[in-house]
Amino acid sequence: MPALQMDQSSIFILTRGEGPPVLFVHGNPDSSDIWTPLIDRLPGYRCVAPDFPGFGRTNVPDNFHFSLPELADFIERAVNQANITEPVHLVVHDFGGPFGFAWAVSHPEKVRSICVMNTTFFSDYRWHRWAKVWRTPILGEISMATMNWPLFLKTMRQSLKNVSDAHIRKTYDAITPQMKKTVLKLYRATDPENFKGWEDRLLALTARVPTLVLWGDRDPYISPRFAERFGATKVVHFAQTGHWLMLEHPDEVATEIKNFLK
Repeated sequence: MPALQMDQSSIFILTRGEGPPVLFVHGNPDSSDIWTPLIDRLPGYRCVAPDFPGFGRTNVPDNFHFSLPELADFIERAVNQANITEPVHLVVHDFGGPFGFAWAVSHPEKVRSICVMNTTFFSDYRWHRWAKVWRTPILGEISMATMNWPLFLKTMRQSLKNVSDAHIRKTYDAITPQMKKTVLKLYRATDPENFKGWEDRLLALTARVPTLVLWGDRDPYISPRFAERFGATKVVHFAQTGHWLMLEHPDEVATEIKNFLK
């Protein structure tokens, strides 16, 4: 089934398949397209993946400030727009963690299970080098203005080894001026201190619903020590893989998720 193109006031949602709903929430600098290799390997489920505000094909309102309540509200709107009426299996990666977790702890009755991939929702997390640049006024704007293809490729290759240059180029070509501004706004709004209280609610939820963690240990952005922090039913480490393990090992990741969802 093709992606559903929504009007400009709506959320772009990629949806495929039939069956129990699985909600995929992407990170930076990605869109719902990042999940396609994994979705293709998950027959028997209704896979739903929104582009979040300012990324991919979803516009971002000027008054969207990326607070945790706004992130939760955005995912709730996506769930309603996709006409999901039963609890979902939630799959998150990177900034999809704060989006998905903020929603999950605000609507725990709508969560059937959680799959976590290389993300954080903890107040003791410390930003990586690029995040510190983007969070700094003027310096972040200079970084975005001087971003070019060779620099982007070099940076991505630090954590993404077994994916073609063509795939990385597709991601680069999708970065619009609006998305650059949104990245700065998102990082500047997301202070790990904001997770205080919310992280406790997440751990209360993962104590009640099945939770799987799949972690690429060679992630230069988030330490593998965080993999053990989610109170998961099962944690699987990919020792030789970086931040985007679903791209480097889609077969293995799909197998772990299918076995988990059963």
